[in-house]
Amino acid sequence: MDSNTSEHQVVPTQDGYDLWSAIYDAEDNPLIVLEEPQINRLFGDVRGLRIADLGCGTGRHTLTMARAGAQVMAVDFSMGMMAKARGKPGAETVQFIRHDLSCGLPFASRTFDRVTCCLVLEHIADLDRIIGEMARICRPEGRILLSDLHPAMRLWNVQAQFTDPVSGCKLRPASDMHQLSDYVMAASRAGLCIDHMGEHIVDAALVKRVPRVGKHLGCPLLLVLQLRHGG
Repeated sequence: MDSNTSEHQVVPTQDGYDLWSAIYDAEDNPLIVLEEPQINRLFGDVRGLRIADLGCGTGRHTLTMARAGAQVMAVDFSMGMMAKARGKPGAETVQFIRHDLSCGLPFASRTFDRVTCCLVLEHIADLDRIIGEMARICRPEGRILLSDLHPAMRLWNVQAQFTDPVSGCKLRPASDMHQLSDYVMAASRAGLCIDHMGEHIVDAALVKRVPRVGKHLGCPLLLVLQLRHGG
């Protein structure tokens, strides 16, 4: 994570993640370090549940849920990221689907007990559409779990970024600016209620693990939302 924008080149989101996939799992990404314990805690018992993992990437959460006994359908549009996920132990139990989330979701309504979308929405312009689609495919008694880079980070010019291991160029997959209220109102317009909302800061423990994030000590880095159907 780096707030210096002058050296970064913005590339199409899909191209960026295809390139990033080569090193994604090897990086000590402070956002992921902070996010994974929060998401794992909120998963709860997923045994026997049918789950859609939207923007599955290299399978961070997909494979955790599959190992815990869930039936997981994992969606992403980056072939590089999905190839990494498919090569991991336990991936044989997962159904992978290549699809662009900005084009709607290729599932019937009320199909899933859980819908997850982690560290993805930064790259989707129309939050109303994607969150509305999540609400559509989630069963009435189900839950939707979202995480994203906290919007406040954009005030420090921070967004998803990496150094291409081949060219050495600093790249940023294209992303969109959202406000905290955009997430909340998109959920409300989709008929969803907020069961949990967490704004997780850069704390001393995270700085000890990833010292380069120290310049953002005390700043909100991660947004987590758990949603359910209203009524």
